[in-house]
Amino acid sequence: MKKLIINADDFGYSRAINFGIIDCFQHGVLSSATLMTNMPGAEHAAELAKENSGLGVGVHLVLTCGEPILKKHKTIVDVQGRFRRLSFYESAFNVDLDEIYDEWKAQIERFKSFGINPTHLDSHHHINTYKGIRDVFCQLAEEYNLPVRNNMGLPDHLCHPNRFEYYVENVLKDEASIANAFQAADSVEVMCHPGYLDKAVVEGSSYTYPRLDELELLTSDKVKQVLSNCKGVKLATFKSL
Repeated sequence: MKKLIINADDFGYSRAINFGIIDCFQHGVLSSATLMTNMPGAEHAAELAKENSGLGVGVHLVLTCGEPILKKHKTIVDVQGRFRRLSFYESAFNVDLDEIYDEWKAQIERFKSFGINPTHLDSHHHINTYKGIRDVFCQLAEEYNLPVRNNMGLPDHLCHPNRFEYYVENVLKDEASIANAFQAADSVEVMCHPGYLDKAVVEGSSYTYPRLDELELLTSDKVKQVLSNCKGVKLATFKSL
């Protein structure tokens, strides 16, 4: 049986995002999520995760949104003490990789302090794929013995799905699209960003209205039927890898 992991990023961003993700799990086809432990909605997300134990929940490691958990950093924050924006990393950049290691380890430990165990690791804005940062990400995955998102070249010893898909609307379009995603793959992760909108999202995120479209897609009867018709594919979490 082939394994389809439909993972919602940004769990913990805000209460509206959290409720949207849980609705997609309870009333749709979502099987997994990753939690931003530094964001205001993190504790609320953890409470919802405990109430919905069938939802696989990993850590969405953050370096480009909100404030860090540790307050000692000098190179990965701006003068206000907030994380630098993604644009900082899109040109030549110079940061202390030890700061990233310490911060991300603190984010993982905060996740565990909520009383839940992470299923896997990925990162906000795919920052784990950037120069030098990739090595920190892989080191932490190895230390915590956790599977990871397959969005970059990975060492053979790290566990990950065979394939990673960026666009949930393309994969879940119809039975043929799902079959195409599983060509030469027994496990596929599809990324998504469903959620409702509140002030925190509208004012803080560049990705707003499309979250509602994704929520509608993931809870639609059409998509449920498409997956039901794919007899050789089942919804899964990173725990099953």
